[in-house]
Amino acid sequence: MSGIEMNIVAVATRILPLLDLTSLNDADDAASTAALCAKATTPIGNVAAVCLWPSFISKAKQLLSGTDVKVATVVNFPGGSLPAEKVVDQIAHALADGADEIDVVMPYAAIMAGMGGDQRATDHLLACRKACGTATMKVILESGALAKPALVERASKVAVAAGADFLKTSTGKIPAGATLGAARIMLTACRDAPRPVGFKASGGIRDVEMAAHYLAVAEEICGPGWVSPATFRFGASGLLDALLGVLGQGAATPVTTGY
Repeated sequence: MSGIEMNIVAVATRILPLLDLTSLNDADDAASTAALCAKATTPIGNVAAVCLWPSFISKAKQLLSGTDVKVATVVNFPGGSLPAEKVVDQIAHALADGADEIDVVMPYAAIMAGMGGDQRATDHLLACRKACGTATMKVILESGALAKPALVERASKVAVAAGADFLKTSTGKIPAGATLGAARIMLTACRDAPRPVGFKASGGIRDVEMAAHYLAVAEEICGPGWVSPATFRFGASGLLDALLGVLGQGAATPVTTGY
């Protein structure tokens, strides 16, 4: 095995426990939920979390019982346009069903509109933060829609000020997903936050080489010891198969507990 190949294997080994294995398709059902949860545990370690629609939280909790894999879900998704009281209700139901982590789309259109939009977005997220309690709150900026670096920076600061535990790039539901440029801005906000704030790259990351670039940027900005499942995630569906292919495992091995 060449040095380059060995390096790719080492990177893939690092990435696997950082993965939020995700399925947010319109056709998702009990069978797809079972398949997703089965893939979350592999012969060489588990992913950090599965991320799925709120209606499948309780089934995922059942299927993943006895593992260290967390269950994440999405609220105010994908448009970020629901009123705060509706999103708070979504969060309450998700937590009642057993969700460990909440990925909330911020009202990014308010950031883009200006004229007090930052404060409206802050107030919205503060309500979400209160509703999340001690659960992990990942704030989705939809950086591809914000597009301009100044808007990504403003959205990052709003999310941090409102109590985000993670800044997440994208919903994956618009053509423009994660970019390294947006990642740099968001990781800088994480580094400069007055408390620990993590980063989640999501939207279009499908191969080990691309994922490795995000790891490199994170280490450049936040330091070589910063990346861990508590501070850094990849949100993806197909990336796991790429990782397992690099690691010589082929397809993920199903689990049989609880279903």
